[in-house]
Amino acid sequence: MTAKTNLTINPQRLWDTLMETAKFGGTPKGGIKRLTVSDEDKRVRDWFKAECEKLGMTVEVDEIGNMFATRPGKRKDVAPIAMGSHLDTQPTGGKFDGVLGVLGALEAMRTLVDMGYESNAPLMIVNWTNEEGSRFAPAMLCSGVYAGVFTTDYAYSREDRQGIKLGDELERIGYKGKHKAGAIKFSSMFELHIEQGPILEAEEKMIGVVTGVQGMRWYEVTVKGQESHTGATPMGLRKNALLAAARMIDAIHQVGMAHLPGVASVGLIENRPNSRNVVPGEVFFTVDLRHPDESVLDKMEAAYRAALPRIADDLRVEFEEKCIWKSPAVKFAPELIECVRSGAKQAGYASREMASGAGHDAAYIARVAPTTMVFVPCLGGISHNEAESTTLEECGAGAQVLLNAVLAHDRSFA
Repeated sequence: MTAKTNLTINPQRLWDTLMETAKFGGTPKGGIKRLTVSDEDKRVRDWFKAECEKLGMTVEVDEIGNMFATRPGKRKDVAPIAMGSHLDTQPTGGKFDGVLGVLGALEAMRTLVDMGYESNAPLMIVNWTNEEGSRFAPAMLCSGVYAGVFTTDYAYSREDRQGIKLGDELERIGYKGKHKAGAIKFSSMFELHIEQGPILEAEEKMIGVVTGVQGMRWYEVTVKGQESHTGATPMGLRKNALLAAARMIDAIHQVGMAHLPGVASVGLIENRPNSRNVVPGEVFFTVDLRHPDESVLDKMEAAYRAALPRIADDLRVEFEEKCIWKSPAVKFAPELIECVRSGAKQAGYASREMASGAGHDAAYIARVAPTTMVFVPCLGGISHNEAESTTLEECGAGAQVLLNAVLAHDRSFA
């Protein structure tokens, strides 16, 4: 049957499913603690597998625990169109980050099955392992292995704070699959996600049409001055590492302000010896620069690096600086972006184009397959927090646009 072209998802069913699965690792404050490949993660994985099999889907697992549930289409000569995100959470995570992308895809699939709709291409739901990176660093680890960014052995060797290896935990919970990473193919991927920022809510837009993921660069800076007695050292003779760091932090803030919509942040700082009557002799801090355009990110890096020696010379201190991680800006596939744009219009939702400020599995998958994302608002832009909140209507809107976009793309396989 292919006559139905205006398929409508069931927002209440989606919401009920979100609330049901939130019990797997639910916290007293209403969030979720479902660390990757934990017992709670096994429970939600088993549930997800069973729900997909009820729809007649085939569920396969690769060697790093990524789950792929596939429903056949009319054509057997094309790879599936995938929808996916992740079911793991932060230690004090919310009910929607990642989870909405998997369960929204499940709701889309339930709608197709309810209506007897047969797609041209096969359709797939993916649950990526260890997106959060809260138990095993780095984040987006197993979509990264799938995309060839990391090796399987590297992923297996990651340890949590108790020294337990990811590979051993996959074995323990029964999710170290037989398929090689990257062997289960799909032709494209759509990822539904909460925005994790305040823009959609502030502009009263229901849908974010995501054009890419901004580039990210992390740095570490150590400023070295001279410890001395606060009462006995005249102001003009001090080598105050904290004062220098404070001016550097302000300069970094100005780099962000001068390159909007880029952002420049200092999120971690350690002051030594951290005593009330000692002029600080050493300060360590981290720097996070982000921008959707890699060339602008280069300019931000240059401006940041030019500011530090000027300040250090002024205050007669020394510093060391190094870049510890670079994630290049990602541009999503124009043809899939257009499917999301038309899907939002078809559903009657106000939308706006935007780049993602946070990292997602889609950023790595874009290296190996056409990819894009759909964003919906979250209250106050709050995420990675038990207070994370999105409404039934917003979740339903996201799942509807996801389904519309997938079906729009599927028409290219007719």
